[in-house]
Amino acid sequence: MSLPFVIAVDGPAAAGKGTLARRLAQHLGLPYLDTGLLYRAVGRRALDAGADPADPVAAEAAARTLAPADLERGDLRGPVADAAASKVAAIGGVRAALLDFQRRFGARHGAVLDGRDIGTVVFPEASLKLFVTASPEVRARRRHAELAAKGAAPSLDQVARDMADRDARDANRGVAPLRPAEDAKLLDTSALDADAVFEIALSWAVAAQKAT
Repeated sequence: MSLPFVIAVDGPAAAGKGTLARRLAQHLGLPYLDTGLLYRAVGRRALDAGADPADPVAAEAAARTLAPADLERGDLRGPVADAAASKVAAIGGVRAALLDFQRRFGARHGAVLDGRDIGTVVFPEASLKLFVTASPEVRARRRHAELAAKGAAPSLDQVARDMADRDARDANRGVAPLRPAEDAKLLDTSALDADAVFEIALSWAVAAQKAT
């Protein structure tokens, strides 16, 4: 059976992939899944249990008991959640536990999914694969502004260091490292606003739909 229309949106933190993926899903009438929330929720469950998110046994146990309500938590953003998500995402057992959930979600009616390994691992046969990125400086400023708006921002330098650490973990992990799929369309958002990014990606999506 052929896969319904799926758009895979990958990229590092604060590149704009979440905003883009949500807009594409809404415009195209497709379900949307922020797969990063799955890993953030797993990390939080491990922390709640008093465990180190880098502990494979504790992290996999958290992943296998993940409930829909965990994705509604109000503490899934910020430096602590970022670090915990990056640690659990490097564990093969966690990724295996969450892989079926992601695939079932997209295979039902099609979907737009954003994350770090959607086009390379979760849906390598996706109809359209995007890799959204931006310069480290731009991404750090965006994340700092996002945290400042919530009233809990560390210094810009600290945000940049935390982001660099996470980038290194995501790119160098042994399981599903962050990288563009070979056939992904690269979209650098450094000098683009959200509307410009959306228009470019939408044109690619429309073309991909016509080709299917």
